[in-house]
Amino acid sequence: MQYRQFGNTEFHVSALGFGCMRLPTTGEPAAIDEPEAIRMVRHAIDGGVNYVDTAYPYHDQQSERVVGWALRDGYREKVKLVTKMPCWLIETPADFDKYLDEQLDKLQVAHLDYYLLHAVFAGRWKKMQEMGALEWAERAVADGRIGGLGFSFHDQLPLFKEMIDATDQWALCQIQYNFMNEDVQAGTEGLEYAAAKGLPVVIMEPLLGGLLANPPESVRAIWDEGGKDPVDAALRWLWHKPEVSVVLSGMSAFDQVAQNLEIAGRSGVGTMTEDELALIARVHDTYRGFESIPCTKCRYCMPCPNGVDIPRNFELYNEAVIYDSLGLSRSLYTYHTRKEERAEACIACRECEEKCPQQIEISDWMPRIHEALLIQE
Repeated sequence: MQYRQFGNTEFHVSALGFGCMRLPTTGEPAAIDEPEAIRMVRHAIDGGVNYVDTAYPYHDQQSERVVGWALRDGYREKVKLVTKMPCWLIETPADFDKYLDEQLDKLQVAHLDYYLLHAVFAGRWKKMQEMGALEWAERAVADGRIGGLGFSFHDQLPLFKEMIDATDQWALCQIQYNFMNEDVQAGTEGLEYAAAKGLPVVIMEPLLGGLLANPPESVRAIWDEGGKDPVDAALRWLWHKPEVSVVLSGMSAFDQVAQNLEIAGRSGVGTMTEDELALIARVHDTYRGFESIPCTKCRYCMPCPNGVDIPRNFELYNEAVIYDSLGLSRSLYTYHTRKEERAEACIACRECEEKCPQQIEISDWMPRIHEALLIQE
């Protein structure tokens, strides 16, 4: 296992972290195969992993409980343990203690190394500020229940920078990032911004929910031509970057643990060749060629007079097309995009179409995007 500096702290974190959102199941998504999950987590730790990440809602609120069992028998002392506050469930300031104490009980611990505000976007960040989350976290650090506060992020770069600069209290930040997402959400600029301030940057979705591991035939042919495995290349591309502290992998099978441990052992800053980087660039461009809507994110269409985030809606739809998978885009659209910014808020005024250099019929696309991406409860 290779180890990396965790921001400006003295902790050296394993290149690979265990993300516990996709543990093995017995068939139903929430029905964790507990013996196998425990075996996998412990094998990863035995292989050098020292960072374990879970959250309140994972596996229908069962992930924390299983992680707690996995970390018995001396394994807890070998890792930094991280979970996340279910911000959407916080209705009063008293709920901060309620959920943290419940999570500590599930995990069978009295102390978390890091506690994150979960899945933050603009509206949620405003709510946490109004509820006094930062002040509460200071008290939780003082009483020993958490070692430090961080946040996982699901919005755009300006908000990311705003949050980074809002307080010196952050112990880490967690962002979605991979070779297809350099200009998505926090992106490369956000990664570099946080790292320049000495903040550890934890990477989630390195394989975009597994989509990059199972490419369509045209992309697979490029990987084969270059003699590279898509998982190996995607993970090493991240570890090639000095700003990355640790990469979380949501492993759901034992052979994935073994594979990721092996790749992590070969990882390192500056270890990718020019030929490998050129191959990844070629794969990136091929994926982008699948897009249905020719949006370049120039943002000439913005601001929308009705508040719709037009480029974001196009981006989510295009990603569903690129990877032939609606699941992730539908989740991000329904649960992580404010209703007033979603395609459904379009009133077809067509003001944006007059400004679009690609001449996209935006008002015609919006209802189609909403129909495709909204999850019906």
